[in-house]
Amino acid sequence: MSTPIPREDLQTLQDAGWAHDQTRDAVNKSFQFANFVEAFAFMTKTAIWAEKLNHHPEWSNVYKTVDVTLTTHDINGLSHLDVKLAQKMDALAKG
Repeated sequence: MSTPIPREDLQTLQDAGWAHDQTRDAVNKSFQFANFVEAFAFMTKTAIWAEKLNHHPEWSNVYKTVDVTLTTHDINGLSHLDVKLAQKMDALAKG
């Protein structure tokens, strides 16, 4: 079972461009890539990490844009898994 994140972890995510959705205690971010292939490659790499963490994003892809929402459903809010996956996604998006 996951536990809620400390306030400073939420601030770290916000500093990295993640927006806090207080209505459901989630974070959102839109990633832009040069083209569809790069966007899809990012999603594929993220999927491998999501499986390793056993934590999966809510996301959608339209051409070169990937919109992501992270939250931990079993606690109805943000957890350390969201922080880990968000940081991994940020690193993957940078290449």
